[in-house]
Amino acid sequence: MSLLTTRHLGMSFGPLDVFAGVNCVVSEGDRIGLVGPNGEGKTTLLRILAGDLAPSEGAVHRRRGLRIGYLPQIPPPAGDKTLWEDLLDVFADLRREEAQLRELEMQMADPSRSREIMERYADRQHAFELKGGYEYPLRIRQTLTGLGFRPEQFDMPLARLSGGQRTRALLARLLLERPDLLLLDEPTNHLDLKAVEWLENTLLGWQGAMIIVAHDRYFLDRVATRIWELAWGELTPYRGNYSHYVEQREQRLERLQKEYEAQQAFIAKEEEFIRRNLAGQRTKQAQGRRTRLQRMLARQRITAPRRRRTMRLQWQSRLRSGTLVLATSGLAVGYRARGGEPRREERSGGYVYRAEAPPRPEDTLLFKADDVILKRGERVAVIGPNGAGKTTFVKTLLGEIPPLSGELRVGASVRIGYLAQVHTGFDPGASVLDTFMAADPRLTVAQARHILAQFLFVGEDVFKPVEVLSGGQRSRLALAVLSRRNANFLVLDEPTNHLDIESQEVLEAMLADFNGTVLLVSHDRYLIDAIATQVWAIEEGRMRAYEGNYTAYVKAREEEKLAARSGKDEARTVAQQERARSREERRRRRQQEKRAQEALAVEARIQQLENELLEIGQALELASQALQLDEVQRLGDRYASVEQELNRLIESWAELA
Repeated sequence: MSLLTTRHLGMSFGPLDVFAGVNCVVSEGDRIGLVGPNGEGKTTLLRILAGDLAPSEGAVHRRRGLRIGYLPQIPPPAGDKTLWEDLLDVFADLRREEAQLRELEMQMADPSRSREIMERYADRQHAFELKGGYEYPLRIRQTLTGLGFRPEQFDMPLARLSGGQRTRALLARLLLERPDLLLLDEPTNHLDLKAVEWLENTLLGWQGAMIIVAHDRYFLDRVATRIWELAWGELTPYRGNYSHYVEQREQRLERLQKEYEAQQAFIAKEEEFIRRNLAGQRTKQAQGRRTRLQRMLARQRITAPRRRRTMRLQWQSRLRSGTLVLATSGLAVGYRARGGEPRREERSGGYVYRAEAPPRPEDTLLFKADDVILKRGERVAVIGPNGAGKTTFVKTLLGEIPPLSGELRVGASVRIGYLAQVHTGFDPGASVLDTFMAADPRLTVAQARHILAQFLFVGEDVFKPVEVLSGGQRSRLALAVLSRRNANFLVLDEPTNHLDIESQEVLEAMLADFNGTVLLVSHDRYLIDAIATQVWAIEEGRMRAYEGNYTAYVKAREEEKLAARSGKDEARTVAQQERARSREERRRRRQQEKRAQEALAVEARIQQLENELLEIGQALELASQALQLDEVQRLGDRYASVEQELNRLIESWAELA
């Protein structure tokens, strides 16, 4: 059953058309990921669906009584309440019933009315329990904790929370309210990995529908079952999660390109025939073909599929480092109460940062690191909760703060290129071009503009001052500057922040092909899964190294938890469980393979029917032009029958996928 539909929805701001002709349907249980380049109107579309903004044209039809919860990127102004009080308001009805139960408890003290009151109390208490009346404080605590709030923050006034914390508070309220339709605009912003995983699991069990705008590809892979792409002013739906969308989008673009090329070849052939015969003996035939060509182009002219310009990163270092790039020994990371400079010692072509003195009780210890080694060509991802010390570790590596204890060694011929999470090193008044050329004064203006164009700074963009750039533009400028450092060891702190998905994909490909070494601090699990050869996880005051990518790390952590729960006396039980799990996994895999084969067969049949519809449509046109009414009737019936079968197969494919 549909919750919301739109008809010919369009939005303009003055002379700027954002999108037009958007027709979509949101049904019960839909989990839709809304993707597309920055600036295409994703937030605008969410605001229109939420009723927060009126469209320029078209209409939105919402089911009567539909409850919509909308999470904007920028939270509304904070009120006077505390975080806990604000979430208690969600359960105002339950709290009134709770107060009435307390009154009945007091009235039961009257012996003359105790029987009557007891009956009323029992009925109301049962109803109160069924509504979750005894569970709502626990639900509030679980939601706040899951989203990364500490218990001491529960009673903080909303006005004292940061913008990111207020966004998380609003998200907590929406999850507790349980609306029929959730509209979430970048819900994973301001969340660390643990909180994102908690949100994923919460949304996977969500009973209502949702539309989510997100740049987190891993998140969309886990949560979304459909993808809407908003690009070039049009909304295109795709079946499946983000990975399915990427495959289908490429297949669609290839198909459109072939159709465009085929039509162009047909047009060229027809125009050549018309040109050669228009003034000759076959004039009437040429005139007829010209008329048919004009009608065809007026009715169904195919335009070349458009591909958006993306960054072009081919990043290679001309300087080769030694085999050892980075190593730690007895390293403790944190802040000294009295400050201090790191002590650097040259060693074997490289250098070592040592602790200047033993740790003191007043120093702040963030974590102790297991002894780790990073070799040339490896790509390590540093992960952990917010505040665990990831950026502090990077500053220790860069020699900006000293270790609390132990040492950190950088190998021979290692040249570090650092990309900060917050790009604060730029002169706000300097132009993009001047900022870039300052990184490599050998460049001519023409060379600099050519390179900047690869980072999507074209035309007048290069003369914009840094202070007016968006977050994504600043990130691209920082990457451009870093590309001129000839670094062979890239240290990147949240490099995908503010980048749209297409730019993230380009950066991912560049890092995968980079001939040096990479240390990556990131929450982007999709990126980590694609490129990491090691994961260094900071958890509960300790940094540990895991071989492989993010998936391998998750599997290793699950195995550790299983081992911790299983004592020596339970070894046999664990083995039995593993065998049972293996049997279940094999059964599940066989089912998946069977469903995959069925899905492929259905996909092939869908392609056949789509081609058949195209052929019937062309035959209908010819029959209509020839006034063959019986043939038109027969073809119309066949078209309806094929279309009905196609719709049924598409539904079957969605279930199989």
